[in-house]
Amino acid sequence: MKILFLERGKLWSYGLPDGLRDLGHEVKASGPVEQGRLIRLISNFKPDLLVSVGWGPDHTIVKQRMVRKLATRFKIPLVYWSTEDPNFTDVFTLPLLKRMKPDHTFTISEKTAKKFRKMGYAADYLDYAYHPRVHFRTQIRPKYRTDIAVVANAYPDVLRKYPKLYRRQSLNILVRPLLKQGYQIDFYGRNWLRMKPFLGRTIPKSSIRGYIPYKKANEVFSSAKIVLGLQNYTDMLTQRTFETLGSEGFFLTSDTPAVRALLKPGRDVVVSSSPAQTLEKVRYYLKHEKERERIRRNGRSAIAKQNYTERAKFMLSALRKKGLLK
Repeated sequence: MKILFLERGKLWSYGLPDGLRDLGHEVKASGPVEQGRLIRLISNFKPDLLVSVGWGPDHTIVKQRMVRKLATRFKIPLVYWSTEDPNFTDVFTLPLLKRMKPDHTFTISEKTAKKFRKMGYAADYLDYAYHPRVHFRTQIRPKYRTDIAVVANAYPDVLRKYPKLYRRQSLNILVRPLLKQGYQIDFYGRNWLRMKPFLGRTIPKSSIRGYIPYKKANEVFSSAKIVLGLQNYTDMLTQRTFETLGSEGFFLTSDTPAVRALLKPGRDVVVSSSPAQTLEKVRYYLKHEKERERIRRNGRSAIAKQNYTERAKFMLSALRKKGLLK
């Protein structure tokens, strides 16, 4: 089967597309979603399935409607994988569904999938995962060697607009106390210099490491003694959770029901529910390398089945059940 991802960047060119390739399917990324380009691609590649993902520069109102028209014109099933639920469901996902009218929607939020079905949309729950060819243990790289690292965008504008989002609490538990006590943390990602309102202090410029290519992140996970894992919700796991554990990184994250549903604290992962706990556990595990090694290896084993090949199998099975694929 031939599958075309409507994707111009690198992020969604990996992961789920790799899982589909593992199953023997031919997968291409479209590049910029432009009408002429898509018509040529569809005419030449002749895809059996179109997949749109997330929220990017090509998710404009005009382009959403254009994608729907082309899917109808060429009689190709159109799937949307929503990665911004539930925080942006009302402001982004639902308007997209009304305009793009995908034949089937997948979402990282189980509760939102149920909500969509109640509203009459064909929808299923499809969570993040990791892929072994992208997220794997590497040798320690000197340029990434550090005691503590964060690999995430800061999202100060989102935090300001949505003060009840759990990510703010996760920052207060994991990052703020370590900065206050003078710990060196390497921050990979965008906009960390704008985080003083949420962290109580400006992050030293020497700690700001900037954007890191998606396929290089596993080198940070492999080289840092401790990777801090921010969580956005208490009942869901972030993408970086799967990717860090898949890369056998030592993961210190917030103590949430979603973390405990998949991982056992102290065996697969280390969790904290307060600033004091974070300080205590960082002090302890920086001194105990053997325990860090044991936990990071167990973390990888605990999520072995949470990979994109299994996610791809589920996605295609759901589409076949709906009669969208043969």
